Amino acid sequence: MKKPVRKILGLDPGTATTGFGIICHENGRFKAIGWGSIQTDKNEHSADRLVKIHCELSKLIQKQAPTEGVVEKLFFATNLKTAMAVSEARGVILFTLANLHLPYREITPMEVKQKITGNGKADKKMVQEAVAKILGLSEIPKPDDAADALAIALSAFYPFKKD
Repeated sequence: MKKPVRKILGLDPGTATTGFGIICHENGRFKAIGWGSIQTDKNEHSADRLVKIHCELSKLIQKQAPTEGVVEKLFFATNLKTAMAVSEARGVILFTLANLHLPYREITPMEVKQKITGNGKADKKMVQEAVAKILGLSEIPKPDDAADALAIALSAFYPFKKD
């Protein structure tokens, strides 16, 4: 009997830009199915921006039918205003996943770095280069938020630390 394919949706939350990446593992290889970002207009009301994230993410999930999601946790923020906005986006993302009955996990940026590069203090470029190599891509995915989301998705294939 053929083992079901895991199709993972990685999400890098943000109000202005929410990165997404979808990968699967088939025949011993990782495959990037798609990546990109959900963009919102900074001139729109914050509630309208959150509604857009919900609507676009809902469409993406319904179209791509991932088997699970992985969402980056807000680990540390020096700017309270930015932290609040990212927290609002995370809330909408978690609501959307739950509303569509998509199981998900959460992971810190340090855990993603450790799983993808073997170094929890790796810089952004090291992670992006590792993502391109693991997925067999000729160049680093763009935008950066999408590359980060692919790394988040890849982390689902490594054992998660128990809480």
